[in-house]
Amino acid sequence: MKYALHIDDAEVELSAIRAQGPGGQNVNKVSSAIQLRFDVAGSSLPDDVKQRWLQSGDSRLTQEGVFILKAQKHRTQEANRVDAWARLYETLNLYATPPKPRKATKPTYGSVQRRLEGKAMQSKIKSGRRKDAAD
Repeated sequence: MKYALHIDDAEVELSAIRAQGPGGQNVNKVSSAIQLRFDVAGSSLPDDVKQRWLQSGDSRLTQEGVFILKAQKHRTQEANRVDAWARLYETLNLYATPPKPRKATKPTYGSVQRRLEGKAMQSKIKSGRRKDAAD
């Protein structure tokens, strides 16, 4: 079941930091990048969504369960702030939907026959390499 999830502004910590990469004279003076910190473990999200997110192995999650995102695509702080929120919700939507359960299937009759024919052919080739095969 997919949720229409909302993250409260108070649960997210935004801070302006200096962006990486090449820049002009402003690059060392202006903090235009945004670092977003969201405590997944202590958030008000439903428990099943939290569990999927925390067990995902996402490299942006700390060991304490804090999601850290750095937005620095744009030149302005406001544009990066909007981008950070969008990427947070994009990531949240990945874990909002439970994965579909896998249905066990059987191999088709034809695929079993092809596998067995291949094994028989390989066996014939190998048995022809033996010394006592000529006897």
